[in-house]
Amino acid sequence: MKRALPDRLSFEGLDARFRRPLMSYFKRRVADHAEAEDLTQQVFMRLLATGDFEGIEQTEGYVFTVAANLLKDRGRQAIRRGGLGAVAPNPSLVSELTLEMVEDRSPERVLLGRETLADVLRTLDALGERTRDIYILFRLENMKQQEIAGLLGIGQSTVEKHVVKATVYLARVYGFQ
Repeated sequence: MKRALPDRLSFEGLDARFRRPLMSYFKRRVADHAEAEDLTQQVFMRLLATGDFEGIEQTEGYVFTVAANLLKDRGRQAIRRGGLGAVAPNPSLVSELTLEMVEDRSPERVLLGRETLADVLRTLDALGERTRDIYILFRLENMKQQEIAGLLGIGQSTVEKHVVKATVYLARVYGFQ
């Protein structure tokens, strides 16, 4: 299903649709609220600089890909400067950061965690893109079901059904049922 960006590709349109989800995403990954605000603004600026969204099927995915790439860029810059600065270590970014920067984790534990997460994500692919994305937003990104519903333009009960479907499927695949 193609969901278009706001009628006017403007800062106000992006702000209205994506500020809350992006702030939530960044607050879990950076040191403070001001840094999350700065990163959110930078995502908007990158999106506005790109300007052409005609061929993009999953605009939400595109917006969060831009956000994730911005965090990776910040992490690389911090490594070059010799510290993490305001960018907190994040398991999804561990491949981009050196293992020495992840405190209180052995390399074996990090590798096992990465492999387990990759296996779960591959398993979720069998459920379809929408169910997988909703489950990831809910379980890994810790977004509320109401926020996900607003972001995707669907009902909260639909979000709940996708989460339950994915949870039951994972429980069955991994033998917890």
